[in-house]
Amino acid sequence: MPREEVGLNESSQSSQSASRAGGFYAVLAYGAWGLLPIYWKFFQQSSPVEVLCHRMIWSLVFLSGILLVQQRQAEVGALLRSPKTLRILLATATLLTCNWGLYIYGVNSDRVVETSLGYFINPLVTVLLGFVFLRERLLRGQQMAVGLAAIGVGYFIWQFGAVPWIALGLAFTFAFYGLLRKVVAVAPMVGLAVETLMITPLALLVVSYWQVTGVGNFGSTVPLSLLFIGAGVMTSMPLLWFNNAAKRLRLSTLGFFQYVAPSIQLVLGVFLYREPFTPTHLVTFGCIWTALVIYSTTSLMQRSRPG
Repeated sequence: MPREEVGLNESSQSSQSASRAGGFYAVLAYGAWGLLPIYWKFFQQSSPVEVLCHRMIWSLVFLSGILLVQQRQAEVGALLRSPKTLRILLATATLLTCNWGLYIYGVNSDRVVETSLGYFINPLVTVLLGFVFLRERLLRGQQMAVGLAAIGVGYFIWQFGAVPWIALGLAFTFAFYGLLRKVVAVAPMVGLAVETLMITPLALLVVSYWQVTGVGNFGSTVPLSLLFIGAGVMTSMPLLWFNNAAKRLRLSTLGFFQYVAPSIQLVLGVFLYREPFTPTHLVTFGCIWTALVIYSTTSLMQRSRPG
């Protein structure tokens, strides 16, 4: 066999191997994010704010350990010496705090179905924000998708007489988070470590006050304390897996995996936690799902065009 063919075969096999590994990491990441409601349900006796504070604190501890092992202290140091970048990361840290807290509250107030709706809507909100703030061109199919999603949410409000504020809050906080993180060139893990570093002093103050006044739950039982500490692992590991997936997969391929997490959340909400899924929910989700099909198809067609 000529050397050129051997080289091509080896390259092809290497590419296929990377794709398989990337797919495996993507399933791990989005599967873990989808199953997170099960973990947060263990904290029903604790307030969402207390859980959020511990999530911040232990995420910082875990991420710091990983960055130390990877010898990436210089990246963190460079980031801390950039006031402009830090101002943006303070904004993203605030958005992330709101998103994490809202998600924990949604899960522990028995609204897992609504949290899943938020993450189904999120890609469409992201497209809309790109159009409004970055002047990105909104294709006809994407316009239809955003409009259909708006119709679905509007129908929900009309039928129930209530705004699905948890879903919209999750979708918009995470979309604005992604928008700002796109503006600043920061590695995902390093950026998350600095974001948690910014919020952790406040989280420590809250936790310390509750511990002193006897309101806090940390230390009340060994299993609960381990769950609080484990919140950092549960937050950081999916990010590690996602980073590994992103290195090995095309963004168009990775994009399809993002629907795994809210799909798992929806199944958990309906079948495990027995939350209501009414005809109104079906119409709303049907509009969102149809919008996502149109959005994904339009995006794929756009990428496949030459030039």
